[in-house]
Amino acid sequence: MSVAAQKGSLYLTADVLVIGGGPAGTWAALTAAAKGAKVVLADKGYCGSSGATAPSGTGVWYVNPDKKLREDAKASRFELGGRLAEDRWMNRVLDRTYENMNRLGVAGYPFPLDEHGNQHRRSLQGPEYMRLMRKLVKKAGVKILDHSPVLELLADSHGVAGAAGVQTQTGETWSVQAGAVVIATGGCAFLSKALGCNVLTGDGYLFAAEAGAALSGMEFSNAYAICPTFSSVTKTAYYNYASFYYEDGSVVEGAGSKRGRSVIARNLLAGRQVFAKLDGAPEDLQPLLRVAQTNFFLPFDRLGINPFKDAFPVTLRLEGTVRGTGGIRITDESCGTGVPGLYAAGDAATRELICGGFTGGGSHNAAWAMSSGSFAGEGAADYALSLGRHAEDRTPSGLSSSSLVEQQVKPGTAARTAELVSAVQAEVKPYDINLFRTEKGLTSSLDRLGGLWKEQRNTEIQRTPEGVKAREVQAMTATARWMYSSALARTETRGMHKREDYLKIDEQQHHRLISGGLDDVWVKREEVAKESVLL
Repeated sequence: MSVAAQKGSLYLTADVLVIGGGPAGTWAALTAAAKGAKVVLADKGYCGSSGATAPSGTGVWYVNPDKKLREDAKASRFELGGRLAEDRWMNRVLDRTYENMNRLGVAGYPFPLDEHGNQHRRSLQGPEYMRLMRKLVKKAGVKILDHSPVLELLADSHGVAGAAGVQTQTGETWSVQAGAVVIATGGCAFLSKALGCNVLTGDGYLFAAEAGAALSGMEFSNAYAICPTFSSVTKTAYYNYASFYYEDGSVVEGAGSKRGRSVIARNLLAGRQVFAKLDGAPEDLQPLLRVAQTNFFLPFDRLGINPFKDAFPVTLRLEGTVRGTGGIRITDESCGTGVPGLYAAGDAATRELICGGFTGGGSHNAAWAMSSGSFAGEGAADYALSLGRHAEDRTPSGLSSSSLVEQQVKPGTAARTAELVSAVQAEVKPYDINLFRTEKGLTSSLDRLGGLWKEQRNTEIQRTPEGVKAREVQAMTATARWMYSSALARTETRGMHKREDYLKIDEQQHHRLISGGLDDVWVKREEVAKESVLL
């Protein structure tokens, strides 16, 4: 592939390229620009309105720098996560999150006030938050490429040196040559239609693996959110106030938001519809819940349902690694990946460092996004600026594992892509494969996924908007293979990873599982830092 072909219709140079325009990406762009780097940010959608955060409210792991409060915050999910989190990283994230939330207050984010007139900084409304972040990023001089998904990373013998993609609204190709790249593309929800998640297809995992990076904790990827059958809004925290019922009004024993989703799943598998009612919410709290998560209530209001008094049918919608904790392996404090010039942040990176093997929900993910984004942006800027003037002399090539070609889309391509999406979803959505895992189920699924990968690997992909969809399916297929290969290797139940054939935690498996590879997936152990044990 020629360099000229890679440059495309739009060719830019930068010190740092950030891929992804959600919280992690915008914080990375801000901090890199503050270091004096020339920054370009490329978003698959519209930076400020696409992704899981933009349409929703979220709590934030924001804790005042009080020793007792911080220790309690760190301990809150340590056991639940299988004791895989690290004290040092939790401290770093708590410190940076506290700092960044205060920066948002100074920048004009409209935090609510308590009875003493002090700002309440433990949550964020997605639309206001991301609108402000876009404004701050533009003010910092960052060049934003909206509707510009990446098709592949670019690299030479010295490391990663940019990326190339296509602008979906015009069909024009683009490329950015950069000294360093930050992957902030979010997790993978497998096009399950969870609100804001249909741009989150694991693209960054695939790009990183093609560059030689590894992943970590991919077995902790079977996150399912409680959701009304008629809605895409997955705000499971509200179901802490819920009771669950069968159609005849009898109570579903053991069902719940935290540890009772498996009960709901088993009933749904057996063909028994489960209903919920938020009848545990105090009456004086109900108006506040509406204000905090307005979009949660819109589907109910449209159907004339009062969720505090009326029972409504629920399902479990797959959120995969968006609410899981697996992702690109982090190798240093600047969120480097071990590949020169490549950094990762947010849901694209592993969150085991602060959550272990169980999701921290929106709160921890929001804190990780703004803190890891900041670490990655600073690290990428330092690396890129250290290259000096020689950076522009590089002639990188594309890293796509499939051939990307300058051709028109062939008839039938879109239909086959849709079939491949359905085929991957048939492996990751079912509760009896992904949630209740067994050696037989995982092995059979991996065989089928291997066939899907082989077919896609040998297919040419056009540098077109339709080609973006083909790369998304490829990323979802690869993600599922890393997930299940890791799940097969962890012969125990730990965190959110549940093995029906190994129901207990095994103290001999207190380690991380690192995975990687494309045609041949591999999994190996990595010890957890000794100082990670909380006393």
